[in-house]
Amino acid sequence: MRLTALTAFEDNYIWALVDDEGNAVIVDPGDAAPVLAASELGLWPAGVLITHHHADHAGGLPALRQRWPALPVFAPEDPRIPEATERVGEGARFHLNGWDFQVLAVPGHTSSHIAFHGVEGHLFCGDTLFSLGCGRLFEGTPSQMLASLEHLAALPGATAVCCGHEYTLANAAFARAVDPANDALRRRTEEAQAMRTAGRPTLPSTLATELATNPFLRVDTLAIRDAVSARLGREPVDRVETFAELRRWKDGFRA
Repeated sequence: MRLTALTAFEDNYIWALVDDEGNAVIVDPGDAAPVLAASELGLWPAGVLITHHHADHAGGLPALRQRWPALPVFAPEDPRIPEATERVGEGARFHLNGWDFQVLAVPGHTSSHIAFHGVEGHLFCGDTLFSLGCGRLFEGTPSQMLASLEHLAALPGATAVCCGHEYTLANAAFARAVDPANDALRRRTEEAQAMRTAGRPTLPSTLATELATNPFLRVDTLAIRDAVSARLGREPVDRVETFAELRRWKDGFRA
């Protein structure tokens, strides 16, 4: 098995889990073109996983289903993804192309957002968890998003975090403004800078790395609470307010 990141648009990743024969599970094909191009080089889609309805994650489905009419598409219960052939939600387990997947409901970025955890150790989390960041709250509440992040954070530390976008360096600028004394964050930033300079993705990250460096997974630490308190001019009333203010801060942040 190999994990491949197909690039799309400005900063999207379409993930592909590929077996030795070239059969692949495709994750969040917002654009069909990279998948179709890969198929010319021997990659054969065996199934598709969709984390949420946004066009940059699901927009390639019509063209892929036209090319491969029998292609199974696993997606959340959401009528905004009409091409789905299998609807899945929290706790669902299924087998696809030799791999087992577990579904986790992670609302916040969208109301029906899900993530797929492969028992081989991969987490396809769409726009819920990013390396050093998290998604914007378009349809959910801070409480929902915090709970969703904690749901993901409970997975094993070695889990490979396969996010939907190459946002690591932009997220690092914010994270270091919030948590400047974090040595693990400094090292991760330097590593990510070297990867991008070399033309390589900064992903996947690992959950252990994110737990040590991502401010949105660290709302209970003294460093993050102190940073949010300084911004508010008072102590946050609870951890949900800590997270909510951190997300508002990030929404308006300019490096």
